[in-house]
Amino acid sequence: MTDTITAIATAHGVSSISIIRVSGKDSLAVAEQISKKNGIKPRYAHLTSLYNQHNELIDQAIMIYFAAPYSFTGEDVVEFQCHGGMIVAQEILDTILASGVRLAEPGEFSKRAFLNGKIDLTEAEAISRLIEAKSVDAAKILAKQMKGELKDFVEESREALLRSLAYSEVMIDYAEEDIPDDIMTSILSQLDGLTEKIEQVVEASHRRRGLIEGFKVAIIGKPNVGKSSLLNALLSYERAIVSDIAGTTRDTIEEQVRIGSHIIRLVDTAGIRESDDTIEKIGIERSMSSVEDADVLIALFDGSRPFDGEDAKILSIIEEVEDTHVIVAINKSDLEKKLDTALLERFDPLEVSAKKGFVKLTDALKKLFDSIGEGEELMLISTRQIEAVERAKNAIMEAKEPLARGELEFFSYHLQEAVKAISSISKPYENEEILDKMFGEFCLGK
Repeated sequence: MTDTITAIATAHGVSSISIIRVSGKDSLAVAEQISKKNGIKPRYAHLTSLYNQHNELIDQAIMIYFAAPYSFTGEDVVEFQCHGGMIVAQEILDTILASGVRLAEPGEFSKRAFLNGKIDLTEAEAISRLIEAKSVDAAKILAKQMKGELKDFVEESREALLRSLAYSEVMIDYAEEDIPDDIMTSILSQLDGLTEKIEQVVEASHRRRGLIEGFKVAIIGKPNVGKSSLLNALLSYERAIVSDIAGTTRDTIEEQVRIGSHIIRLVDTAGIRESDDTIEKIGIERSMSSVEDADVLIALFDGSRPFDGEDAKILSIIEEVEDTHVIVAINKSDLEKKLDTALLERFDPLEVSAKKGFVKLTDALKKLFDSIGEGEELMLISTRQIEAVERAKNAIMEAKEPLARGELEFFSYHLQEAVKAISSISKPYENEEILDKMFGEFCLGK
């Protein structure tokens, strides 16, 4: 980490302000060179002109110097806040690069912050996810992680495991001494409590993952039931073709839309029915795949047509899904009702109409997403974190067997594996290559 690095830290495009960040031992020298200022005061906003290597004026900008170790990366850092747009920021970046500074790799600023002890991996991942947060609830969860909520859980779990490990080591080292009879009970009690806590955290994380990633909502139904009309209504523009011809939608259509404070991924699927058309059959297969991946299913039925075999197929699908929220809506409620809804009553169906609007449905979606966001449960925000916690739980479960047989050496081995797994969430033992892979998923300039 001896190189000085730089990158544009704001998104490319036209904006009022762009930020160029520099980090490393040569940051102050670069700032002095392109601003032609000496004695730059740390943590002070300097309004200054910036010049390129040919001594030509680039822009008038705000320049802030953060002296090490009091910066995000723990190194000397300089930020230039210039007028937005692609040209000005790029010219400042080119000037910095011409002075011998290297372009930063994606996530390299955050990686340096981690390696310099300014943040741990839980905070780093929270920063990365906060940039792409799909809901207000997600932003709140991630803000807690940046404040150390998950780090505290990791430390508490690690301490509980180390206490049990210490008891085991004492019994191994002093096997011939009198050990209190209640030590075994105490160890099991601690491990049972930790296992229960881990299971709660993992369950809550799976259940609420849509808050971070964006809930995936699939609209299913037989052909001509109004799925594309619903999609267009929710998007407020004509995204899907609407016609009376069955099988018009041949493929899944996925778009993002905001419902309340949540950004969701809305999927319009091909009408599910028996078909001999090769292309339509592929679309139906993709529809079934979308059903499996969805967090929420909107099952749409046509209230103006009698219940038939195709409706029965949709009903069987929603009856078989697990861990998926189902909302049943009866469309075309403005027409004469011919659908027998007796089989749908247990789903508390909503009556909607493309002509009158889908307000009842959007309200139901908003209420559902808000209810999932309620609560103060700790949440894991990445697959890496979930896998680490589950490895720790499995190691604890494996440790209980040799403990019951009095094989304390094997018990200690499994417990050490649990400590390594839980610790990897915040401060892993993995090598530099693993860190490169993780931080490489960050956006450039972060």
